[in-house]
Amino acid sequence: MDQVAGSKPAAGANGGAGDKVAAARTAAESDVLFDPRGLVELDDEIPNVAEIDGDSAQFDAKDLTTRKTNAELRRLVYEKGLKDVTILNPSARHSLGVGILTRCKITFEGSLGYFGVGLIDGPEVQINGRVGWSVAENMMSGVVVIESNAGSLAGAALRGGDLVVKGQVGARTGIDQKGGTIIVMGDAGSMTGFMMQRGRQIICGDVGPGLGDSMYDGTIYVAGKVKSLGIDCVPGDWTEADTELIERKFRIYGLGEPPEFQKFVCGKKLYNYDSLEPSERKLVL
Repeated sequence: MDQVAGSKPAAGANGGAGDKVAAARTAAESDVLFDPRGLVELDDEIPNVAEIDGDSAQFDAKDLTTRKTNAELRRLVYEKGLKDVTILNPSARHSLGVGILTRCKITFEGSLGYFGVGLIDGPEVQINGRVGWSVAENMMSGVVVIESNAGSLAGAALRGGDLVVKGQVGARTGIDQKGGTIIVMGDAGSMTGFMMQRGRQIICGDVGPGLGDSMYDGTIYVAGKVKSLGIDCVPGDWTEADTELIERKFRIYGLGEPPEFQKFVCGKKLYNYDSLEPSERKLVL
């Protein structure tokens, strides 16, 4: 008898094959360790591979993903309460060492990718290599020392602590900086200190165009040549406090004898603030 249009096939006709396909698909999906969109690593198991010696630990991240490397680091500093962790072979992976909110020492023996050690509050971080974009973004407190070069946006929105780059940096270093100190031993790219609000930058090399563009406050020291100043960035008067700051920072980080610097500050020509908000002003008028 022919099957009536729109009716379901008899049990055993195609149902068995369909069940097998569904079961195979479910089994395959259970083995997937990444979000199909590539956004999230689903395997959150902590590796537990570190070698612990007293208050310090060391582990090799060569075969670990970003999430597993960070999970192992957090286990050591939070669960184990260790104060000194060394990570070997970070392999320039992105977003390593982020969100550590306790006082400890972290050493990366190798280079980091983008967004390294961002959102930290307290750690002392030593990076024996290079870093990509946005290192130490939104750092609240602590120290980050980079032995080589850093990409663009180093110290973006920095709020406190010290970021020391012993090589060169890319464009927009310290963009939207709100505090802390950025020290660069080499050259800096364009728009350094863009929209800077507070804090200090000490640049020992040359600086590209647009230095301090649209800065609101803060101080930028430059030892080399400045290609051009940005809007509302002007030379400032040198004081004894400036000398003390630079000598102290160079002494703390063993940077040798500081060179002679120029000082740049906000000219405050863009300060056009009303005492009333727009909605309040309408009521008055």
